[in-house]
Amino acid sequence: MNTLTLDIRKSGIEVSADMKAKAQAANALLHSGKGAGNDFLGWVHLPSSISDADLTAIESAAAKLRAKADLVVCIGIGGSYLGAKAVLEAMSDPFRLLRKEQKDPTVVFAGQNISEDYIHALMEASKEHSVAAIVISKSGTTTEPAIAFRLIKAAIEQRYGKAEAAERIVAVTDKARGALKTLATDEGYPTFVIPDDVGGRFSVLTPVGLLPLAVAGVDIRALVRGAQEMEAATDEKVAFDENPAAIYAAVRNALYTNGKKIEILGSYEPQLQYVNEWWKQLYGESEGKQGKGIFPASVTLTADLHSMGQYIQEGERTLFETIISVGEPASKVTINADKENLDGLNFLAGKRISEVNRMAELGVQLAHVDGGVPNIRIGIPRIDAHTVGGLLYFFEKACGISGYLLGVNPFDQPGVEAYKKNMFALLDKPGYEEASKAIKARL
Repeated sequence: MNTLTLDIRKSGIEVSADMKAKAQAANALLHSGKGAGNDFLGWVHLPSSISDADLTAIESAAAKLRAKADLVVCIGIGGSYLGAKAVLEAMSDPFRLLRKEQKDPTVVFAGQNISEDYIHALMEASKEHSVAAIVISKSGTTTEPAIAFRLIKAAIEQRYGKAEAAERIVAVTDKARGALKTLATDEGYPTFVIPDDVGGRFSVLTPVGLLPLAVAGVDIRALVRGAQEMEAATDEKVAFDENPAAIYAAVRNALYTNGKKIEILGSYEPQLQYVNEWWKQLYGESEGKQGKGIFPASVTLTADLHSMGQYIQEGERTLFETIISVGEPASKVTINADKENLDGLNFLAGKRISEVNRMAELGVQLAHVDGGVPNIRIGIPRIDAHTVGGLLYFFEKACGISGYLLGVNPFDQPGVEAYKKNMFALLDKPGYEEASKAIKARL
């Protein structure tokens, strides 16, 4: 049963019959596979295609890594790490590293940057732990994760020997080709497949996301079940007025047409910060092309009310706000009375912190709407694997619909290659000699 709700009453948008029809047509186009980027539509029916055997295989591989290591390094970049990071942060105790005993391995990430200090600190810290690795790359040659894997692979082999290293490294890669697939076959690594028809930013419900999450102890069956329910709730046969993904896509495109060029995604729970980061890649990489697209930004509230709040309230009126509103926290903390009352907060005595947080959320919404910032509210009952699975698929489905409404191919990313050509030329990669001369002359 879908537990997500969508409230557009503060958006200032009344969706026209024409926009409703276009959103329904865009959804149907995703299902028919006849639209732009149709080679990468495997995610549309991905949740319902995941079998019990698929999940069992992932859980079995995860159990082996959990038995061998208390630190598992997940190596990937972009969609190959952000989905897992988003769910892991949402599911985790933010102070888990302060606990004396941890039942689950610590999953950390590498290959998402080229920071020498970051990789050095990771390599040094890992010496105090039993280590395993999950390397995620379709090709095996993407610069950032390839560098990290080269270093981490060498460290694991030096420490445990090549035979044991093959038991501590799992590759998630192409089913048949690529440098990583070749290496995994040669070294005997267990492997999982990145489906050919699922792009990286839509891959969180493949082994790309499910394997590291299972290692970390996340209930991946609940995650998938939530996504399956959202798949049904956003199917092409669902009427527009009952389809949250179609409504969200239509409203944000109507706002864009009305001059709102920036969407700020926020929540009042810091656990969802990396859901924001995952969302930014999903929408930025899908829609930002051909000189078009809503710019995706994010805030974590109430903290950012003391930083970005001024701009949101009174800055240039080119933005709108989407808030993920969580119904009930997992814990209960009540504010105590204080005899001296020097801080003047005794009027809050006896109230739960969540009550204060909710009133802040509602008060901010009204203030921002009064300040000319349209608001969309996405309601979820709680933060758990089932709910987050539904939320992720909701955003994916809405992204596909929204991209088609915008008139772009939501499933390619040609602009991502531009920096790579310059970087390779500057690093004197073989085959880039002429480009190297030209670009160094410009610098």
